[in-house]
Amino acid sequence: MSSEPTVTNNPDRNRFEITTEDGRLAGFAQYVPGDGVRDFNHTVVKDEFEGQGIGGRLARAALDQTRSEGLKVLATCPFIKSWIDKHPDYQDLLA
Repeated sequence: MSSEPTVTNNPDRNRFEITTEDGRLAGFAQYVPGDGVRDFNHTVVKDEFEGQGIGGRLARAALDQTRSEGLKVLATCPFIKSWIDKHPDYQDLLA
């Protein structure tokens, strides 16, 4: 991947999406909104983008935005849970 991908929240689809510079969807982190909580329940990285750090970039950006909105996180998605487990500075987000 020649440039940094972009992560945006798509609230109409309840997911954070990561796209390449040319606008291709590389993956997404699905969530269920709640009262003061965002439950990340499913994460997908398309096969062609596996092994490029897309999942980590997506998780970090989604969690950073969640933090900036003052929300807590439920990590029912195994990928998001594992990512938070590996990054102690995100433990405070867990509901």
